[in-house]
Amino acid sequence: MDVFVPERLILIREKLGISKAEAARRVGLSKMGYGRYESGERIPSVQTIEVMAQKLNTSVDYLMGKTDDPGPDQVVIRKADDPDMFEFISYYKKDKGFKKRIQHYLKELNNK
Repeated sequence: MDVFVPERLILIREKLGISKAEAARRVGLSKMGYGRYESGERIPSVQTIEVMAQKLNTSVDYLMGKTDDPGPDQVVIRKADDPDMFEFISYYKKDKGFKKRIQHYLKELNNK
Protein backbone atom coordinates (compact mmCIF):
# COMPACT_ATOMS: atom_id res chain seq x y z
CA MET A 1 0.00 0.00 0.00
CA ASP A 2 1.27 3.48 -0.88
CA VAL A 3 1.70 5.83 2.04
CA PHE A 4 2.29 9.58 2.02
CA VAL A 5 5.59 10.47 3.75
CA PRO A 6 5.23 13.86 5.51
CA GLU A 7 8.99 14.13 6.09
CA ARG A 8 9.50 14.21 2.32
CA LEU A 9 7.24 17.25 2.08
CA ILE A 10 9.38 19.00 4.70
CA LEU A 11 12.61 18.05 2.89
CA ILE A 12 11.33 19.41 -0.43
CA ARG A 13 10.17 22.67 1.14
CA GLU A 14 13.51 23.12 2.88
CA LYS A 15 15.39 22.28 -0.33
CA LEU A 16 13.43 25.06 -2.05
CA GLY A 17 14.29 27.41 0.82
CA ILE A 18 10.70 28.45 1.37
CA SER A 19 8.53 28.85 4.45
CA LYS A 20 5.45 26.79 5.25
CA ALA A 21 3.38 29.84 4.36
CA GLU A 22 4.99 30.08 0.92
CA ALA A 23 4.60 26.34 0.31
CA ALA A 24 0.95 26.59 1.32
CA ARG A 25 0.44 29.52 -1.06
CA ARG A 26 2.05 27.65 -3.95
CA VAL A 27 -0.08 24.58 -3.33
CA GLY A 28 -3.25 26.61 -2.79
CA LEU A 29 -3.86 25.68 0.84
CA SER A 30 -4.12 27.56 4.10
CA LYS A 31 -0.95 27.65 6.18
CA MET A 32 -2.70 25.63 8.87
CA GLY A 33 -3.97 23.02 6.40
CA TYR A 34 -0.56 22.66 4.81
CA GLY A 35 1.07 22.39 8.24
CA ARG A 36 -1.20 19.48 9.11
CA TYR A 37 0.11 17.58 6.08
CA GLU A 38 3.73 18.25 7.07
CA SER A 39 3.09 17.16 10.66
CA GLY A 40 1.29 14.01 9.54
CA GLU A 41 -1.94 15.03 11.28
CA ARG A 42 -3.78 14.71 7.96
CA ILE A 43 -3.21 12.55 4.91
CA PRO A 44 -3.68 14.45 1.63
CA SER A 45 -5.87 13.10 -1.15
CA VAL A 46 -4.22 11.75 -4.28
CA GLN A 47 -5.22 14.95 -6.09
CA THR A 48 -3.62 17.11 -3.39
CA ILE A 49 -0.42 15.06 -3.53
CA GLU A 50 -0.33 15.56 -7.30
CA VAL A 51 -0.69 19.34 -6.88
CA MET A 52 1.99 19.37 -4.17
CA ALA A 53 4.39 17.46 -6.41
CA GLN A 54 3.76 19.76 -9.37
CA LYS A 55 3.94 23.03 -7.45
CA LEU A 56 6.95 22.02 -5.33
CA ASN A 57 8.93 20.60 -8.26
CA THR A 58 9.06 16.97 -7.15
CA SER A 59 7.18 13.76 -7.95
CA VAL A 60 4.25 11.92 -6.45
CA ASP A 61 6.51 8.86 -6.16
CA TYR A 62 8.97 10.83 -4.02
CA LEU A 63 6.24 12.12 -1.70
CA MET A 64 4.88 8.57 -1.45
CA GLY A 65 8.28 7.07 -0.60
CA LYS A 66 8.50 5.02 -3.83
CA THR A 67 11.74 6.67 -4.93
CA ASP A 68 14.57 8.53 -3.26
CA ASP A 69 14.97 10.84 -6.27
CA PRO A 70 13.36 14.17 -5.32
CA GLY A 71 13.39 15.44 -8.92
CA PRO A 72 10.15 15.92 -10.83
CA ASP A 73 8.99 13.22 -13.24
CA GLN A 74 6.73 15.49 -15.26
CA VAL A 75 6.41 19.10 -16.34
CA VAL A 76 3.05 20.77 -16.80
CA ILE A 77 2.92 23.64 -19.27
CA ARG A 78 -0.28 25.62 -19.35
CA LYS A 79 -1.04 27.56 -22.50
CA ALA A 80 -2.24 30.52 -20.43
CA ASP A 81 1.03 30.62 -18.45
CA ASP A 82 3.51 30.16 -21.30
CA PRO A 83 1.89 30.20 -24.76
CA ASP A 84 5.23 30.07 -26.64
CA MET A 85 6.46 27.00 -24.78
CA PHE A 86 3.04 25.37 -25.09
CA GLU A 87 3.09 25.90 -28.87
CA PHE A 88 6.68 24.62 -29.10
CA ILE A 89 5.88 21.42 -27.19
CA SER A 90 2.69 20.87 -29.18
CA TYR A 91 4.64 21.16 -32.44
CA TYR A 92 7.46 19.01 -31.07
CA LYS A 93 5.00 16.22 -30.24
CA LYS A 94 3.29 16.35 -33.67
CA ASP A 95 6.23 16.61 -36.06
CA LYS A 96 8.83 13.81 -35.87
CA GLY A 97 11.17 15.66 -38.25
CA PHE A 98 11.11 18.74 -36.03
CA LYS A 99 11.76 16.55 -33.00
CA LYS A 100 14.83 14.97 -34.64
CA ARG A 101 16.18 18.38 -35.70
CA ILE A 102 15.80 19.80 -32.19
CA GLN A 103 17.49 16.76 -30.68
CA HIS A 104 20.36 17.15 -33.16
CA TYR A 105 20.72 20.86 -32.36
CA LEU A 106 20.77 20.14 -28.62
CA LYS A 107 23.52 17.54 -29.06
CA GLU A 108 25.54 20.02 -31.11
CA LEU A 109 25.09 22.75 -28.47
CA ASN A 110 26.15 20.39 -25.68
CA ASN A 111 29.30 19.44 -27.58
CA LYS A 112 30.52 23.05 -27.81
